[in-house]
Amino acid sequence: MFGLKDDWAFDVSPRYFTLEDFDGGVARWCPACGDHAVLQAVKRICRDEQLPPEKVVAVSGIGCSSRFPHYMSTYGFHGLHGRALPVACGVKARRPDLTVWVATGDGDCCSIGAGHWIHAIRYNMNLVVMLFDNAVYGLTKNQTSPTSPVGLKTNTHPRGAWLPPLNPLSATLGFTNVSFVAQTVDWNPIHLHATLLRAYQHRGLSFVRIMQRCPTYTAGLFDDIQKKPDGMTLLSHADGVPIDDALRRIIKGEIEHDPSDLAKARALAEQGDPLPIGLLYCDPSRPCYEEYTNAGLDMKPEDKLAVLERELNRFAV
Repeated sequence: MFGLKDDWAFDVSPRYFTLEDFDGGVARWCPACGDHAVLQAVKRICRDEQLPPEKVVAVSGIGCSSRFPHYMSTYGFHGLHGRALPVACGVKARRPDLTVWVATGDGDCCSIGAGHWIHAIRYNMNLVVMLFDNAVYGLTKNQTSPTSPVGLKTNTHPRGAWLPPLNPLSATLGFTNVSFVAQTVDWNPIHLHATLLRAYQHRGLSFVRIMQRCPTYTAGLFDDIQKKPDGMTLLSHADGVPIDDALRRIIKGEIEHDPSDLAKARALAEQGDPLPIGLLYCDPSRPCYEEYTNAGLDMKPEDKLAVLERELNRFAV
């Protein structure tokens, strides 16, 4: 090699990713919208875990929260209303090497997307599903959503919502093959980050309900929870969301909860005051459908053609 030693080689520095490497477009959510906090938490996890941006995909449906992929400098898919989960499952089915974050809202997931919600939980593919729950349709300007509380006045119910709200936690815990259900709030960045990190580390579909403030249409919805010292209760366990001293100084209430106890998780899901935050349920032994859909990914093109020819020859006359 022109006089160079045989053991000569380039000394290539490893890539190191900063928060800026995950910055996409400038977030256009309203000031004080809880979506900003969720976006920053996900970026921090991607940075801390040193996930290559080209190995991350953000998928969404339609709604304020579903602008999420535009603000991540990663691969992204802004889908149709209610269709975030089938798109995300399709990505994971053939690209198991990618980290997939799903941003969906209480309307996008729990109304038009409810059928996909049920089956995505059953498939239990390795995704982090973030349900941004502000109890209203915000992007289309203040209509009642499935999680709107009774009495909430909106453009579709100016005298107040009539029906009791759907509980996303209770519903998810009733779906077949559920493997991870957690709850957190956007106004506590410590717990929000810890919960999403725990969800990212789980094998299977992690469903995280995020109580999310909408300063435009449901500004005072969570005032009681925020202002009362005992408005929230931390769920603590060795297998749950980690709790540090800083978090305990902010939230005084705490109960020990084993996330493998499905019956207790369902009881906690119905509790509203104080609001339980943390890991309600976790079962990493649940089967993941991607282990089936990923079959054959290592096949060579000629092997795939041979199998196709063999199948077609069965119908030859």
